[in-house]
Amino acid sequence: MSTRIYLFLLFTFYFCGYIYSQPKPKANYNYLLYLPKDYSEQTKNYPLVIYLHGGSQKGNDLNKLKEYGLPYLVDQGNDFDFIIVSPQCPDNKYWSSEDWFEPLYTKILAEYRIDINRVYLTGISMGGYGTYIVAMDYPDKFAAIVPLCGGCNDSDMPRVCNLKDTPIWTFHGTADDKIPISETERIVDALSECKGEIKFTKLKGEGHGIQYLYEKYPQMYEWMLKQSRSDKPQINAASSD
Repeated sequence: MSTRIYLFLLFTFYFCGYIYSQPKPKANYNYLLYLPKDYSEQTKNYPLVIYLHGGSQKGNDLNKLKEYGLPYLVDQGNDFDFIIVSPQCPDNKYWSSEDWFEPLYTKILAEYRIDINRVYLTGISMGGYGTYIVAMDYPDKFAAIVPLCGGCNDSDMPRVCNLKDTPIWTFHGTADDKIPISETERIVDALSECKGEIKFTKLKGEGHGIQYLYEKYPQMYEWMLKQSRSDKPQINAASSD
C-alpha cells in the first residue's frame, strides 16, 4: 500500500470516526430548582443559570449540593434575579458521561418562562470540566459560561474551538494542587488560536477551594448577565404559573 493511500485511509478513519461517533446516551438527572421571589407575580421571561457541582457532591441526595456554590447560597436565603437549575451527577459518572443536558433543558423550557437568549452555564472543579464540555456539545445554547478551576480532557481538546463564539470568564488558582492551572491555560491558548472570547482571571496563591467566588464576587454575575444571544429569535412560550 502506498504512503498516499495509507494516509488517506488514516485520515478518513479518524475524521469519520470523530464526526460520526456514537452519541451519548440520554439521561434524566435530579436537580434543585430556584425561582426568583417575584416569579409568580411577573409574566416576563427570566435568565437561566445552570450550575454544575464538583466531584464530592455526586450521588442521589440533592442535599449534598447545598454544601457550597449556588445551591448553598439559595439554601442560606440569598435572592437572585435569575432562575437556577442545579442538576446532580450520579455516582460513577461524570458530566461528560451522558447527555443529561438536552432532556433537562427541554423540560425546564417547557415548564418555566426562560429567556433563551440568556442561558448561562457555570461549574466548579469537576463542574468546571463539565461546563466546558457541555458548552462544546451545545455551543448554540449558551450566552456565556463561567468555569471555575476546570479543564478539558485530551480527547475533547480538538473541539475547544466550538467555543470560539461563546463569551467565557474562567477562574483558576495559581496554587491549585488538585487541578493545576495549566489545565485552564491550555484551553486559553487553544481559544486564542481560533480567536475565541475568553477572559482568564488567575487567582494568585489560591488553591482549589475557590467556591467563595459565588458568594463574594458579584462582578461574576454582573458580567454573565450582560451577555446575550440577542440575535437569536425568542421562541419560548411557557405559560405563567
